[in-house]
Amino acid sequence: MRIVFLGTPEFAVPALTALVKAGHQVLAVVTQPDRPRGRGQHLQPSPVKAKAEELGLPVLQPERVSAPDFLEQVRALAPEAIVVVAFGQKIPPALLTLPPRGCINLHASLLPAYRGAAPIAHALWRGEEVTGVTTMYMDEGWDTGDIILQRPVPIRPEDTAGSLHDRLAAEGAELLCQTLAQIAAGTAPRTPQDEARATYAPRLQEEDAVLKWDRPALELHNQVRAFNPAPGAYFRWGGRRVKVWRTAVLRKKEEEAAAGQPGEVVAVDHQSGALWVRCGEGQLALLEVQPENRGRMTGAELARGYRIQRGALLEGGAAQLSGAGK
Repeated sequence: MRIVFLGTPEFAVPALTALVKAGHQVLAVVTQPDRPRGRGQHLQPSPVKAKAEELGLPVLQPERVSAPDFLEQVRALAPEAIVVVAFGQKIPPALLTLPPRGCINLHASLLPAYRGAAPIAHALWRGEEVTGVTTMYMDEGWDTGDIILQRPVPIRPEDTAGSLHDRLAAEGAELLCQTLAQIAAGTAPRTPQDEARATYAPRLQEEDAVLKWDRPALELHNQVRAFNPAPGAYFRWGGRRVKVWRTAVLRKKEEEAAAGQPGEVVAVDHQSGALWVRCGEGQLALLEVQPENRGRMTGAELARGYRIQRGALLEGGAAQLSGAGK
């Protein structure tokens, strides 16, 4: 099939690679303009641009896909379908209606659950045990188009946003190829989304990363998983940010009833490396942390190096879980 591919981040790379491998003719790859990144703030290409150049595919980088000159470029290419995977711009009606076989989107959730920019993080944060990938025909809404195919993907207890991202990207690439094969054969289903079941996964904000100790320990554990590898959930000690990368939960009833207040250090276990913190419900073991401008270390090493003793209060924030389902 003759395709124009729109995508930007690492999540879209397996999909682009799979389309080429499956024999589709990718007429052009459209991605966001190069942006300054890193300490030197040098212009860097998106992961999709880097892969497209490696594959020898033509690349277009419009500031706005609604610009008339860009729309004319796409019309001249005469694609049969447009494929969109985590592109990063709203697709205008003029582009949605251009290809005869439609604009096809790959989304990292089982729609209509977790519409929006951060479905992987929010699924983890909410403690879901299953998520998945969806292909759909795009319409003018955000992730509201008719569903074509879906594939459930279990969330493992040890998953972080990074590991789940990689599995969903691989599963999504396979599902996208299957979707295009069915569209080409005229056998692709089309199922409207149930608006009553819709939940939302907005872009993560800076304040979302703060660990709020009056929340249940399990919720904070899931927050740590959801914010790993970026931007990293954190608390403060002595005014400095301490990111938390790995945790465990204790929820025994006798421990929940024990004295203490949220954010209080209740134990330092040098054998396991854990720094145990009282939460609104249960206790959270800080197993791997990273103080500002330092390398990663165990919670016990943090306690030893920064003189955090039993009874100390870690700085957090007031409880307010943002995001999906609201």
